[in-house]
Amino acid sequence: MAIMPSSSSWTTLRALTMTLALATVAAAAASRQPSPGASTTTNLTLHNLCPYPVWPLVTANSGVPSIPTDADGEPAGRLDGNGDGLATLAFPPGAWSGRVVARTGCTGDDEEDAYGDDGPLVPFRCATGDAPPVTVAQVSVGGPGGAAAYSVSLVDGFNVAVVVTPHGLPPPPPEGARRGRRCPTLGCAVDLAAECPPRARAPGGGCGAGASEAALFKHLCPDTRTNATDVEVSPQDCVDPGEIKVVFCPKPDSVVAGHL
Repeated sequence: MAIMPSSSSWTTLRALTMTLALATVAAAAASRQPSPGASTTTNLTLHNLCPYPVWPLVTANSGVPSIPTDADGEPAGRLDGNGDGLATLAFPPGAWSGRVVARTGCTGDDEEDAYGDDGPLVPFRCATGDAPPVTVAQVSVGGPGGAAAYSVSLVDGFNVAVVVTPHGLPPPPPEGARRGRRCPTLGCAVDLAAECPPRARAPGGGCGAGASEAALFKHLCPDTRTNATDVEVSPQDCVDPGEIKVVFCPKPDSVVAGHL
C-alpha cells in the first residue's frame, strides 16, 4: 500500500520548490547571462495610491546594475499620493533581480554629496528611522526561458500595503504547456498597521515582525511571505510579462481581483 505524504510534508516540499525557482532566476540575474531563450521584461512601474507621498527605494541584488527612473539616470524620488505618483523604470537587458520598499515621512536632500550648489545639503531622513519595519517587494525577471518571479515579504515587518502584479502578458501557451499560465497579483492590500498589537507597533508607524505578528500577517494576507520558507497561497509560474507593477496602498480587493 502506498504511503501518502502528510499535509505538512507537502507544504514543506512546495516551499522548497518555490525557493529553488526564485534562486534560479536570481542566479541568472547575478551572472548577467540569461539562459538560451530568455527574454527581457521591459518595465518596472511604481504607483502610489496612498493618501501620502512615498519615497521608493529600488535596490538591485549584488552583481546586478541599478535601475534609473529616467534617461538622466536619476534614482527613484518622491511619488505623490492619491495616484498622482507614478514612475516607470526600464529594466536593463538580460536578467535582473532586486527589492523595492516604500519610505515615508522623508525630508532633506536624497543625495550622496555633502554639498550642493547652494551650500551644505540637508541630511535625508525618514520618519520611520534607519531600520524600520518594512514591506519588501522582491522581483526577478529575465530568468531561464523568460521566467519572472515576484513576491511581497513581511519578514522584516510591515509599513505600507504593497502588491505586485504583471501586465502585458503574452498570448496563452499552446494547450498542454504547463509554464507561463499563472501570473497572479501577489501581496497585501490590508493596512496591517491598523491590526498591529500595541506591543509590536513601531514608533514611526508600521508593525514589527514577531512570531505572533507573522501569524497575523499570514492570516490577513495569505499571498505574502512571512518567513524564509513561506510561499503564497496563489501559485505563480509567470513567463515574459511586459511589465511588473508595484503598487503602494492598493485597493482592498486588488489581490482577490487578480490584476489592477
